[in-house]
Amino acid sequence: MLMRVSRLSVAYGPVKALDDVSIEVGAGEIVSIIGANGAGKSTLLKTVAGILKPLSGAIVFKERDITRERPDRIVKQGICMVPEGRRIFPDLTVKENLELGGHAVRGRALKRALWSMVLDTFPRMKERLAQHAGTLSGGEQQMLALGRALMGNPEVLLLDEPSMGLSPLITPEIFSFIKTINAEKHISIVLVEQNAPMALDYSNRAYVLETGRVVLEGPSGEVKCNPAVVDAYLGLEGE
Repeated sequence: MLMRVSRLSVAYGPVKALDDVSIEVGAGEIVSIIGANGAGKSTLLKTVAGILKPLSGAIVFKERDITRERPDRIVKQGICMVPEGRRIFPDLTVKENLELGGHAVRGRALKRALWSMVLDTFPRMKERLAQHAGTLSGGEQQMLALGRALMGNPEVLLLDEPSMGLSPLITPEIFSFIKTINAEKHISIVLVEQNAPMALDYSNRAYVLETGRVVLEGPSGEVKCNPAVVDAYLGLEGE
């Protein structure tokens, strides 16, 4: 396994947000995390990224324990996060946002290669390099957030609600980009997403979180057919 989260527990003060959570991410996989609001999905990603520190448990990436590492060191080791709401810098240009994403990367040749890769993947960003990021559409801002993370040269991308705030017409385009990043760039992806049908369609394996605990896991196709998942998250599909 490329990354293993073992028996992770996290709390906000007296409230436990994750309770004994374990997940695995293999090289080249897309792993989706689905669940209701407040289930602990974003908390899981923030803990893997080093933003939150756990009460107990371990996070191992490429056989190295990164549980207590600082976020900047985790990025340098190859794990980058696209946060919920994108969190781009609206007053900076597209070019400046992308350059910030690659600030920790060493070596001019690698930076040039990453720059070319990002602009090839998101040609619309190439057209808008001088434009202030805050003037982009929601879909374009999500592309920029993905591109900024790719500039960090990740082996694992943590995506927190990439479809949030996007129209139903734009969402499939963003998921198509996610699939391309995974398939062509060989980057593993952990996908937290409220749009459960889309997440399960685009991922290899899935975990279902309920009140901070993993209640179901398996191949995404099998999870999608589970009656409890259908009732809780996919019921509208059949209407």
